[in-house]
Amino acid sequence: MLPDADVDNKIPTQGLRYADASDSEYYILLTKDKKPICRTRCLNPPEHLPHHWNVNDIVPTSKIILDGMSHCFLSPAPECSRDHNEWRRFLIYLQGRDMVAIAKFKFWEFYILPPDQTSNFTNIRVAYKMEKTRNASNGRGHGESGRSCQVVRPAATKANINDSPTLPVNIVKETVSRENACIQAGPLEKNFVRADPSYLQTLGQAHSGWIFGAIAELVDNSRDAKATKLEISIESIYFKKAGKDIPMLSIIDDGHGMTHRDVVRMTYFGHKQPDADDPNRIGRFGVGFKTGAMRLGKDALVLTQTADSRSIAFLSQSLNQGKDNLEIPIVSYYRKGQFMELDTVVQSEATAKYNLKSIKEFSPFNKYLIGEKAGLFQDKCTGTQIYIWNLDQWGSNYCLEWDNGLNGGSSFHQGDILIRSRRIRSRPGQISQKVPLDYSLRSYLEVIFLVPRMKIYVQGSLVRSRPLAKSLNKTCVETGIIMGKSAHLTLGRCQLEWEQMNCGIFLYWHGRLIEAYKRVGGMIHNGDTGRGVIGVIDDEGNGLVWVHNNKQGFLDCEPYARLEEWLGKVADEYWDNKFDSLNVVKDGALYKPDQEWVQCNKCRKWRMLDPGFDTKSLPVEWFCYMKPFEGLCDLPEQKVDAGVVTVSAKRTGYDSRENSLPFEGIATIKVEDMSSDSIGLSRMAEDSSPLKRIRRGLPRACKKV
Repeated sequence: MLPDADVDNKIPTQGLRYADASDSEYYILLTKDKKPICRTRCLNPPEHLPHHWNVNDIVPTSKIILDGMSHCFLSPAPECSRDHNEWRRFLIYLQGRDMVAIAKFKFWEFYILPPDQTSNFTNIRVAYKMEKTRNASNGRGHGESGRSCQVVRPAATKANINDSPTLPVNIVKETVSRENACIQAGPLEKNFVRADPSYLQTLGQAHSGWIFGAIAELVDNSRDAKATKLEISIESIYFKKAGKDIPMLSIIDDGHGMTHRDVVRMTYFGHKQPDADDPNRIGRFGVGFKTGAMRLGKDALVLTQTADSRSIAFLSQSLNQGKDNLEIPIVSYYRKGQFMELDTVVQSEATAKYNLKSIKEFSPFNKYLIGEKAGLFQDKCTGTQIYIWNLDQWGSNYCLEWDNGLNGGSSFHQGDILIRSRRIRSRPGQISQKVPLDYSLRSYLEVIFLVPRMKIYVQGSLVRSRPLAKSLNKTCVETGIIMGKSAHLTLGRCQLEWEQMNCGIFLYWHGRLIEAYKRVGGMIHNGDTGRGVIGVIDDEGNGLVWVHNNKQGFLDCEPYARLEEWLGKVADEYWDNKFDSLNVVKDGALYKPDQEWVQCNKCRKWRMLDPGFDTKSLPVEWFCYMKPFEGLCDLPEQKVDAGVVTVSAKRTGYDSRENSLPFEGIATIKVEDMSSDSIGLSRMAEDSSPLKRIRRGLPRACKKV
């Protein structure tokens, strides 16, 4: 890549740029057959020197007459380790064969001379010559004024190729007036973007609003790699450079891994989006790994293995601190029998050694730790491991906090990764302050995929997935057409969300959660409207709406606005039909279940839990003798008496004076022939006409007699 240049003090050109008299150090890109060799620095450039030299020919020194030529000197200014290695290989070739590399332009000729045997390749002598006049057709110069363009040959220092490469003390530079200067015709030179290392920090700001969005990017990559198991954990590791133990986030999957080409493509800052919309693939923008990793920490190492190769990549802010261009070391190996050998097809041995040295210097990974982590592939054969350290901070502590659970891997208390601030994300109309999905990684991963297939472990314990569309009560499926695209919405009531005073629509895209608890319709205007009602909708790859590149929201466009309007209408109708108007029958009243249940893994009987018990705290394998039941499997399964309904919360827009009860509060209907341990006496309904909610706020609990 070409370095940035200040063009304000340069002569305008058509494709080439030139040095002026103010340049004491001037950068030149040296290429061969239009392939880059190395960026160099000219220490005593003549005026109007091209930025780009392409070697046209290489001939023996004996065929070149250098008497009377001026000289300048090139020193290497590599932007990466590859440049450094190519520079040495180029000069060793010239030195070993006593050859001269020639770069020709219309009015210039440069001769890169072979270095001496004692040279360290730092200052290389270049002889050059320039035509005195530039003749154009019809006797006219290049400019429109008709003046002939002349270049005055300067008084230059003469030197022999056998002279010492010491720089001349006094160099008389070429002087050409700006009025008489002519633009050389040359090959088209394109501008390419340089990436300053600070751009890594900028990438991380894509998830500045919610750090779990960064973890989700890495989870998406594992799913796209067809992984069946994913482990996410934070553990302490000794970092020699810091002289202490530091926390390191690890994300390990058993997917198909990445080849060297895939790893290089992963380091690109975006790539071409696929033409086809694959509903089974989430990644599309080519920035997920960079934005996710750099939000979580300053340094990230990727260790990946396929059936035939293994690669290590290092994306680091620490390594690139103080540099003017971004360096990403990559080391690749290929399988040879049961062993992995260095792949010299995609890299030189010197490049691999340099990159490994950089990785070991700026990371906790030495050859032993790399070998230990590579050993995790023995049973899995393929997969990808991502390690992130120098984690993002919240004040004087880390943004994330982690809990390993009880010692010994007990299932009574499972570990979790939490956002330290415990802040709730802002949503219109929301009054609940208990939204675990916003600050608990375990809760978020329970619902991140519409159809969970991959086992996910957090801090060593399995996450119990919650397929929302299959866990709702009074489920209703609505279908609509929005701007020619079909939309399918599943609505129902979730007991857990009712208890936490949450509601809203969960919007998925390609089976991945994008927005959670999105309030629509009357939910926006009344905090208690739709309480416990959850909707689930997926784009299903039909291109109805499009997501932001951070996958935490949808683009604000007409289809999305129409979708919001339709969701609000359907949600309000569902609330009206199912909850706002209840037909109460004397001997068979509807009731709202207010208990949580758990199934014993031995007797397979369902046990009722106390109201408000958090079922997420239960182990994956639960038995009757465990808390909170603490009973025997021989006890019969509990039954719930039917006939109790709790009515509360008036929705905005309803007239409380029509069809309302003569009292304010909770109406509890007693059903004849109820068992003695059921709900006690309560006020009877006068008739079976629809009841309207007449009270805002939380319902009062029913008391037992």
